[in-house]
Amino acid sequence: MTGIDEMGKLLILGGLFMMVAGLLFTFWQKIPFPGRLPGDIVIQKEGFSFFFPLVSSIVISLILTVVLNVVLKLFGK
Repeated sequence: MTGIDEMGKLLILGGLFMMVAGLLFTFWQKIPFPGRLPGDIVIQKEGFSFFFPLVSSIVISLILTVVLNVVLKLFGK
């Protein structure tokens, strides 16, 4: 590949990153943050609290899988 091809891929990735950042800033107040999603396990008793972010972990894993697959596909590895 030539340098132009690599530069084009970097510009696409940069554009996607800026689009995601814009969506985050636009909908910041409406996004449930990890730890507050339905399905996260929270047990609080007197002198004891237990937190297991089950659904948050699954969501983060799915997002990272998609992002890494797109990046690896673009760079052909």
